Amino acid sequence: MALLSLTMGGVSLSCTGDLDVTPINPQTTQVLDEDALFNKIYASFALTGQNGGSGNGDIPTEIFANEGMSGFYRMAWSLNEFTSDEAGWVWSDAGVPELLHHGFAASNTFSYAMYYRLYFTITLCNSYLQQVSDATKSAEVRLIRALNYMYVMDLYGAGPLTTSISADLAPYYNRQQLFEFCESELKASLENLVDDGKNVYGRVDKAAANLLLARLYLNAEVYTGQPKWQEAMEYAEKVINSSYYHLNTDAKNGFSAYQMLFLADNNENGAQYEDVFPVLQDGIQTQSYDATNFLVFSNYSSEMSDALPSGTNNSWGKCARVKGKLVEKFFGTTPAPDTDNLDVMIKAAGDDRALFYSKGFAQYVTTEASDEGFACVKFRNIRSDGKTASAVNFVDTDLPLLRVAEAYLTYAEASIRKNGQNTTANKYINELRKRANATQEASYTLDDVFDEWAREFWFEGRRRTDLVRFGRFGGQSEYLWEFMNNIPAGGSFSSNFNVYGLPSTDLDTNTNLKQNPGY
Repeated sequence: MALLSLTMGGVSLSCTGDLDVTPINPQTTQVLDEDALFNKIYASFALTGQNGGSGNGDIPTEIFANEGMSGFYRMAWSLNEFTSDEAGWVWSDAGVPELLHHGFAASNTFSYAMYYRLYFTITLCNSYLQQVSDATKSAEVRLIRALNYMYVMDLYGAGPLTTSISADLAPYYNRQQLFEFCESELKASLENLVDDGKNVYGRVDKAAANLLLARLYLNAEVYTGQPKWQEAMEYAEKVINSSYYHLNTDAKNGFSAYQMLFLADNNENGAQYEDVFPVLQDGIQTQSYDATNFLVFSNYSSEMSDALPSGTNNSWGKCARVKGKLVEKFFGTTPAPDTDNLDVMIKAAGDDRALFYSKGFAQYVTTEASDEGFACVKFRNIRSDGKTASAVNFVDTDLPLLRVAEAYLTYAEASIRKNGQNTTANKYINELRKRANATQEASYTLDDVFDEWAREFWFEGRRRTDLVRFGRFGGQSEYLWEFMNNIPAGGSFSSNFNVYGLPSTDLDTNTNLKQNPGY
C-alpha cells in the first residue's frame, strides 16, 4: 500500500497548535498524493507505521519503544479490555499491570500513546479535508475523524478539538461539546456517503454512520447526562433494516455462523454482510502486530495449536487470558469443562459463542501464572472453505470493527431502558441467541442485556464502555472481578478512573486544556 511520507514528515504529533506542515526547506515543494493520504487514513486502523510491522512508526519511539504495541486497535483494546471483567495478561509489559489493577496515571503508556495515535489520525483527516473536494471520499474521512473523536470523548472525556491544520492552540472541548461535534459530523457525512453496501469492501457507507450514531446515543447519558434512548433505537433500527447488511446465520464445514465472523475468509464467507466496517487484514499486504494479528498471536500457544490450529506459526505463548468472570456469563456457577475440544465446550455452555480453550488452565485468575484463565480461540487465521490462508506469519482475518449485531443489542437495551421489557427487544436479543444456538427466553431484563453484551462481543475491545454505562466500573462495589483494584477477589476503585487522564505534555504546551479530576 502506498503511503504518504511528506505529510508524515511535516506533522508534529502535538495537538496543541503546532500542527504546521510548512516545509522547513523553502526549496522543498510538497505535492499531495491524494490516494496515498486517503489510504493512510484507512490504514491507520490496521498498521503502525510506514514499513510493515516495525520501522518508521507513526508513534515516536520515546512513547512506545516497541512499535508493535502502538497500533490503534491494540491500544484501544488494551484500555477497554484489561481494565474490564474479560481480559488478563501474563507479561509485565509497561503500562499493562496498572490497567489490570486500576492504578493507572495520566502517564500510563497505553493511555498516553493512544491519545497521540487518535490525534495523529485526526491530523491526517484534517489535512485531507483541507485539500480534497471529492464529496464521497470527504464524507468518509469526516466519519473517520468523528470516530476518532468519539474515542477521545469515551476514553478521555474531554480534549482539544481542531478541524484544520493550524499553528493556533486548539480549543478545549468538554464531553458535551465533543458529543455535539461527533453527532453533527456523523449526520453531515450521511448526506454524501454511499448507500449501504455500495462502497468498496472495507470502506464506510451510510450504515457505518447510522451505527455510530446509535452507539453515540446509547452512551449519551454517560457523555452528557441526558439519555437519548429513542434516538439510539431509531438509528439502530436503520442498520437492522438495511437492504444490504444482516446477521450472518450460515454455518459451513463445521464452523458455526458465529465463528464465521472471525475466520480468515470472513471477507467472502457470508460474514461480509454483517461487517459494517471491517478493518482489512492480509498476511502479505498488511503486516503488523495490531488488530487481528494481535488477537490471534496473543491468545495462542504452540501447544494449543496442536489441538486447535490458529492458522499461524507465530504464537506468543497465550500471554492473553480470559478472566473467570467472563466464563461465568456462559456457565454460571457450574465449572466449565477441562477440554481442548470446542464441540465439548460449546455443548456444555449451550452457546456457540463460548469459544474457550480450557485444557490445563484454571478458570479463575488468582496469580500472574500463565496456566490460570482460559484461552480465547475466537479469532483464527483459518478459512472455512478448507483453503490455506495467504500467510502463516501474519493473518488474513479482517477485524470487524463495526458489525450489525451491535445494532440489535443497542435497540434492545435502549428500548428496555425507555419502555421496560417489550416484545421487540426480546425478539432482537433472541435473534442473536438463535444464531448462537442458545436458549431463547420470553423476556429479558437490563441485567440480561448486560450479560448478552459480554457473550456477543467478548474480547472485541468495547467492554469498559459497557461497564461504565451500566454503572459497574469505577465508584461501585457490587460488581467485582479478579484483581479489580489489585485485589485477588476484586475490590472497588474510584470513579475518576471512568476516564483516562490527558498527557502532561499537551497540558504543558496548550494552556487551553484542563486535566481530568483525580489525575
